[in-house]
This record gives sequence, C-alpha cells and structure tokens, in this order.
Amino acid sequence: MAKIKAGVLGATGAVGQRFIEGLKEHPWFELSSIAASERSAGKKYSIAAKWRLESELPKDIGEMTVVNVDPDEVEADVVFSALPAEEAIKVEADFAAAGFAVASNTSSYRMVEDVPLLIPECNKEHLEIIKVQRENHGWDGFLTTNPNCTTIMFALSLKPLVKFGIEKVILSSMQAISGAGYDGIPSMAIMDNVIPFISGEEEKVEREAQKILGTYEGGRIVPADFEVSASCHRVPVMDGHTEAIWITLRDDPTPEEVRQAFLDFDPQLSDLPTEPERAIIVRDEPDRPQPRLDRQAGRGMSISVGRIRSGIRYICMGHNTVRGAAGASILNAELFRKVGLL
Repeated sequence: MAKIKAGVLGATGAVGQRFIEGLKEHPWFELSSIAASERSAGKKYSIAAKWRLESELPKDIGEMTVVNVDPDEVEADVVFSALPAEEAIKVEADFAAAGFAVASNTSSYRMVEDVPLLIPECNKEHLEIIKVQRENHGWDGFLTTNPNCTTIMFALSLKPLVKFGIEKVILSSMQAISGAGYDGIPSMAIMDNVIPFISGEEEKVEREAQKILGTYEGGRIVPADFEVSASCHRVPVMDGHTEAIWITLRDDPTPEEVRQAFLDFDPQLSDLPTEPERAIIVRDEPDRPQPRLDRQAGRGMSISVGRIRSGIRYICMGHNTVRGAAGASILNAELFRKVGLL
C-alpha cells in the first residue's frame, strides 16, 4: 500500500519538531513537505531549524527544503498544523478549501461548531460533522483540531467515568515548561519557582472537555452538561503535565469502582499505529504518576492515573508535546484513514 503524503506547517518550532519525529518512520504516512515562515523557506531544514529533541534528526529530512506555508507549495494529502493561532485562522481554512485534510494542534478552530475537537478514544463519532463542515464552507478538504494539551489529559481520563454521571470537575494543573515553547519562559523565571498563571489556559480547559464528551445529534455536537473549574500553573519540569482532579459523580462510585473503570477502558483502536497498548495506565504506588518516570509510557501516548481516593480525587499525568500535541494530531489523522476520509 502506498503511503499517504504528509506535510507539517510550522515545522521549525517545538511541536513542529515533534510532528517530524512522529512521522519520520510512520508506517502509513510519508513526510513529503516541510513548511515554515518566509525567513525559513528556501533553506534546508537542518539549517532553518535548530533540532531540540533527544532523538536524532534523520539526514534525509535535514536535507529537505523548507517551503512557504502555502497550499500551492505544499505537496501532501494531509497537513499537520503547529502554526501560531493568529496565523492558523486563515491558513488552515485555505488548506481545507484547497482539498487538504488538516489535522491542527492550534486553538483557532477548537470551539467552532462544525469542527471536531477530536480525541479518538473519546469521540470518534464526531467526525460525522465533517459532512456538515464541507457543506457549510464548500471545502474539498476538511479541518479537525485536537484539544489543549491540559484538556487532553483529563478529558481522556473522564471518558471511562461518563457512565457514573459527571456533574462537576475541579482541576489544578502543574504544567511543564515545554508547553510554552523553547524560548517561552526564561530560565531565571522558572528555576526555583512556580508561576501561577498561564495566559488563556484556564479558559480553554474550562470549556473544551464538554465539547469533546458531548453527543453528535442531528448534524451538530451537543456539549456535555457539566462544569469545569481550573487553576493552571507552570512548574520547573521539562515535559509532562500533572493534574490534580476532583470530580463529582452522580452515582457516587467508590474509588475501587473508578479504578476498575480505568482498567476496563478499551477504545477499540489498537489497529492505529500511534495508539498505545493502554490509553490509560493505572499506577497503584502512593507516589505515582510522576513526569520523569511516567511521561514516556506508551511511547508518550498513554496517560497515567493514580492516587484514586474517595471524593472522587485522583492524579492524571501525560506527555504534553506527544499525547498533548503532535502525537494527538497524528493519531487523529490515522483515524481519518481508518474511517475512509483519507
């Protein structure tokens, strides 16, 4: 079977590099175009981008020429967007109109009614709204988004608990510095410190999960009816967002029933290459999960939960630039292929 041609928009940044890492040996996708700003276009990728990841940049990718973020210059069937939100609002629509499948990591379209806010383990049926989206805009292609990196972790952990009747969620996050990008936080600001404010983060976290866990009815996504209250904080951890979660459930399950719901969770997506063996891993040790020990679980695509206590209270942790960003979009694109959209 021929591989599907894939492009990365915003390829020189932190998430763009994670996209390249996830696509470089992908069994279904072939990295065919790397696109970035005008100052990078025309250069070899190894010159345009300073590779920041632990893995080696493959020589053949380093030799690829960066092109402009323009549908006329990108040769691909699916594009993965790591663009800044203010740029993505126009560019991603242009690519969808030009016939590309767009898997976006940016926030620009997350809450738009006809755009799926997708976590395949949670709401793959929301892809049905692509038909409506194409009719609304006259696009030959289509556009989907994945949620905010903090939202992905706790929304995935909520999915097995929907059966107990979610009424309210309170969340306190301890977020890794990589979520701000390589140049996002000066070292002297974060070392020996906790920053109790991340601009716009709490607002995103408080509204996205309801759309993700909502139902698709009559050509629209009906948000789930529960409240989220969030407090988001930046901590001196390189990768891996940790979240303390308090959840009110209508049926008042015991901690053991909640633990068993996590263990029983099976989204039936094992045929997707990026899907981990277990999307949710339960840690029974009293001091787990921890970012340094657990962020690479499932090649960075599993979330880990632990300290499940009466209340219901628990800790949730996941890799913010893999499961929370690039890996999430790649998994979404794999779902496109599975359901026949690619």
